[in-house]
Amino acid sequence: MSPVSADFLPPIVLAFAASDPTGGAGIQADIMTLASMGCHPLSVITAITVQDTAGVEDVLPIDADWIADQARAVLEDVPVAAFKLGMLASVEAIAAIAEIIADYPDIPLIFDPVLASGRGDQFANEDMIDAMLELLLPQTTLLTPNSLEARRLALDEEGDVDSPDLAECARLIISAGCEYVLITGTHENSEQVVNTLYGERGVVRSDKWQRLSGSYHGSGCTLASAIAANLAHGLDLAEAVRDAQDYTWQTLAAGFRPGMGQYLPDRFFWAREIAQDSDR
Repeated sequence: MSPVSADFLPPIVLAFAASDPTGGAGIQADIMTLASMGCHPLSVITAITVQDTAGVEDVLPIDADWIADQARAVLEDVPVAAFKLGMLASVEAIAAIAEIIADYPDIPLIFDPVLASGRGDQFANEDMIDAMLELLLPQTTLLTPNSLEARRLALDEEGDVDSPDLAECARLIISAGCEYVLITGTHENSEQVVNTLYGERGVVRSDKWQRLSGSYHGSGCTLASAIAANLAHGLDLAEAVRDAQDYTWQTLAAGFRPGMGQYLPDRFFWAREIAQDSDR
């Protein structure tokens, strides 16, 4: 077999996220998703967590200088087609990443604002949220909060949500500077899961998905990374969002429960389908 052409270069995506020992979420989820979708993942660790499939027990933030050094080292060596941000564990880390991202204004930035775990463990205090709104959102191409996160990001100065209406939350978030917001509806009381993409002029697209039974760990990381992968492959944003939702739903439908807690998405469901077909 001849070697791969020296001219071949897969799309490369740099993910900033915390390490999750279960592989369900965090940087491990980003790496698996990006690889599954034909990208080469670069990774910067923002925190180390102690967790299992049931929840997070502790978080050790990585020093902001170490985060910056990790990122600078790879960015000075490797061309990047997209950025993906996950859990950011300190104000200092947010500031350091914002400074780095500012040097690459033409590279799309997908930001999954991980404010709490599925169990409700809180990852972001108000100072961190303020830093996200002030430093990162003006540089964000697409923010991907769930409905709970969207409402928290839309808090007013008195700590009250200006409106529980998600369209209004999206308007308030976009007014902070990001270009688009995809609000996912898993936490809403609806028969189907409704995910809505908003832009400056309102709704860009709205997609409905069959609500699956069970609780899943890492679905938000998977969706945001899949969008970043699609953008790195050259899809326009609306198409990237639609295709990434389909991929994510498939990973959840094929999900498995390795421990005593939540189900994990199967990011390589397609490979197992191919293997099953070949065995027939």
